[in-house]
Amino acid sequence: MIAKSSALAFGRPFYRDGLITRRDVVKSAYAQLMFRLGGTDEQTMARTRDYLATLCKGWQVDQVRQIVAETLHELINPYVYAEAAALIEEHRAAGRDVVLVSASGDEMVRPIGELLGVPDVIATRMTISEGRYTGEVEFYAAGPAKVDAVSELAKARGYDLADCFAYSDSSSDIPLLECVGHPTAVNPDRALRKLASENSWPVLEFRHPIPVHRRLRERPAVPVAAAAIGVGVGVAIGIAWYGRHRRTRAAST
Repeated sequence: MIAKSSALAFGRPFYRDGLITRRDVVKSAYAQLMFRLGGTDEQTMARTRDYLATLCKGWQVDQVRQIVAETLHELINPYVYAEAAALIEEHRAAGRDVVLVSASGDEMVRPIGELLGVPDVIATRMTISEGRYTGEVEFYAAGPAKVDAVSELAKARGYDLADCFAYSDSSSDIPLLECVGHPTAVNPDRALRKLASENSWPVLEFRHPIPVHRRLRERPAVPVAAAAIGVGVGVAIGIAWYGRHRRTRAAST
């Protein structure tokens, strides 16, 4: 959805407020570079989960939420892909629910969803006790766990996954893409691009990060219909999952 890692984007204010060290900033930047170059596997995701859990142990939840709220429009808004925002609107116009699914923390992902007008979010949740993170992970929204969460939501709302759409840039989300009827690779890493080619999945490229208030007026995105003919669009971090299910039907189930 955005042209940079959401977790990396908030690294600067986290460092400024003393939550992380300079070493943590460098380590996160290196991990993001390796992720972009070669994707990630289950073992790497597990190490990342454990590292993040240890890193945020003892942080005050309210402080994290305040940092995100104060810097969201500076650090995230300018990097929202115009193509992604327009794609969301296309799905809404078709009567589909939109769900943002990301391995980043809920405290970061949910405000981004609100910025985009997407209230439904599936994200990593850390265990909290007395207003602080305990250093344990309640739910890690990565790999097969995304499929479990998406499947649970689909069952609760009556979605047929064969009619649903999923978008990702990472080979770590192959299980998510394979569980829906309409998978699309977006700015994919090498492994995902190869699989998309082998399976004739649409491969899209997003190239125009524009602040939300300007995105549709100044840079219209590629229409959804273009995906069927191989016109590119894509995502940087996080996955937009679209349930093909009208809200009126969801309200009655």
